[in-house]
Amino acid sequence: MSTPIKIDIWSDIACPWCYIGKRHFEAGVAALGDDAPEIEVEYHSFELAPDTPVDFEGSEIDFLAKHKGMPAERVQQMLQHVTGVAANAGLDYDFDALQHTKTLKAHELLHFAKSEGRQLELAERLFRAYFTEGRHVGRVDELVALAADAGLDADAAREALESGRFAAAVQADIAQAGAYGINGVPFFVIDGKYGVSGAQPAEVFGQVLTQVAGERDGAVA
Repeated sequence: MSTPIKIDIWSDIACPWCYIGKRHFEAGVAALGDDAPEIEVEYHSFELAPDTPVDFEGSEIDFLAKHKGMPAERVQQMLQHVTGVAANAGLDYDFDALQHTKTLKAHELLHFAKSEGRQLELAERLFRAYFTEGRHVGRVDELVALAADAGLDADAAREALESGRFAAAVQADIAQAGAYGINGVPFFVIDGKYGVSGAQPAEVFGQVLTQVAGERDGAVA
């Protein structure tokens, strides 16, 4: 293949299935070994709960119980299930430490990181900070520190966030999701034509990539 297979991923930093889906996707690619096609991954913005305040007062259980209208007991069971699935993917979720927040600024930072060629590194850093370290990914100071962890210039990251110059790019991503009919994340668009919804098993991603690579080879032949 002359050009990499493009993988466009709509996700939200506050989405537990998005981090799990990221690991499943990575495992699916790794399992192909030497047969894995060359890929190019780009993350796109999606807000699961755009009405969330930056400084939400309460626990993740409090938020979900109110947002989903579910009893706290049911939410607790749901989070325990997600924690178990995450553990199977090698992720140590800590919902007790998690600080629920609005993720708009985190998405702006991801667009800045893309412009600097370090989006994948930042996406990983933000997910880990949010789900396993209890960091506050809605505050500029915290985001700047995480950007530096991901190899980005702290001053440039702060300027990008405070100026809001990537806000339009975030809204364009959200609008594109709407145009595609995406109403939940993660959502993977593979080679611009195949959609994979949710944190599917690694094998599913491997199969789709193999299929796309085969179609490309057939077209060339």
